[in-house]
Amino acid sequence: MAKKSANYQCTECGYEVAKWVGRCPECQAWGSVEERGAPNPALTQVVAGAPSSPARPIGEVDVEAARARQTGVSELDRVLGGGLVPGAVVLLAGEPGVGKSTLLLEVAFRWAARDGSVGPSLYITGEESAGQVRLRAERTDSVHDQMYLAADSDLSAVLGHIDAVNPGVLIVDSVQTMASPKAEGTPGGVTQVKAVTAALVAVAKERGLPVLLVGHVTKEGSVAGPRVLEHLVDVVLHFEGDKHSTLRMLRGVKNRFGAADEVGCFELHDRGISGVPDPSGLFLNRRRDPEAGTAITVALEGKRPLLAEVQSLVATTSASMPRRAASGLDNSRVSMILAVMEKRLGIRFGQRDVYSATVGGIKVSEPAADLAIALAIASSAHVRPMFPEMVAIGEVGLTGELRRVSSVGRRLSEAIRLGFTMALVPPDPGPVPDGIWVREVADLQTALDFADNENYAHLQ
Repeated sequence: MAKKSANYQCTECGYEVAKWVGRCPECQAWGSVEERGAPNPALTQVVAGAPSSPARPIGEVDVEAARARQTGVSELDRVLGGGLVPGAVVLLAGEPGVGKSTLLLEVAFRWAARDGSVGPSLYITGEESAGQVRLRAERTDSVHDQMYLAADSDLSAVLGHIDAVNPGVLIVDSVQTMASPKAEGTPGGVTQVKAVTAALVAVAKERGLPVLLVGHVTKEGSVAGPRVLEHLVDVVLHFEGDKHSTLRMLRGVKNRFGAADEVGCFELHDRGISGVPDPSGLFLNRRRDPEAGTAITVALEGKRPLLAEVQSLVATTSASMPRRAASGLDNSRVSMILAVMEKRLGIRFGQRDVYSATVGGIKVSEPAADLAIALAIASSAHVRPMFPEMVAIGEVGLTGELRRVSSVGRRLSEAIRLGFTMALVPPDPGPVPDGIWVREVADLQTALDFADNENYAHLQ
């Protein structure tokens, strides 16, 4: 009797192979391929069946039932595109301890505190006991009679809670801890995560119930589990933040109901989490007197302009290998800027340590911050402060020229709102707002001449 052929599947990405291999051909993970049993026979013919609802002209489809409802957390609503759409499934991913559970507990409280027309909130926890969540809710003052809490990791029990409570919003913390009795594998595995997510998506669409799922991330920062998980849900959000800072950034990665590049800002504190509608002030250190080694730029986080201060310290060293360190900046871009400055401006860094950082924990990686980084380094190297009421925007090329960047007008409007009076931008920036003196500079040397605080008066 012929032996039944085995089927092998990668536990990281779900890729299937006919025989066992040590490394997954799809995601290149080692030791992740496991035996899953024989594959199901393919269907050769599909018989037509009765549709669940008849097709209608698109103009007759009712859109009022699909209008977004605000969660009560304004920064989250901003990223979602106005609020939660009935039947939408949102995946919130982030590193352990970043504040995912705290944020969703706040969402559950704000939802429950609204009028009864939206229904109660149901919070399902698979990682903590109900008592632990209650203690955190008391600490953050997030307790309400219309908040329902259950500690379960069985999908059948979760569906039973939904039938009993009939909630207006469902929060599951987390999808990797849930298990379906009809699927093979352990909780968090590829098969289980797919089965649980598919079941919750079906419930959400059938009932018009918005569902918020907490997801884990890998060491590389991507969503843990099969890649199909991100395709099953409607919205994917990443919650980011430095453990040494209270600032948290919520980034939209995928959004079927709005823009996918919005960013929300939050501050995590002892009493919970709160939105920061005007975060630019967190990233600036306004001084009365100008200081060498600092420059201000305007970064775009999605569509949101944020002013950020770049600081640099250039110090002579006797070490054979000078140090190059960057915090909150792209280290490769800082190294490139140093090479351009040494070649085009003649500033020598061979016997100097160079440290560069941002203020307030913000991470700036876009090329538009290149000019501010270069000015901060040059200011520290020459011990000459830059003009304090100036912002610098522009990408630095390898020949020392400044290249155009996007949305200069929007960036300058934010700088005007915060009281800045001068801006250095690349040539041909497009329409710029009134209220700020804009100087177009073609290269680094010209920018350095205009940015110098001592030269500013007679250069106007």
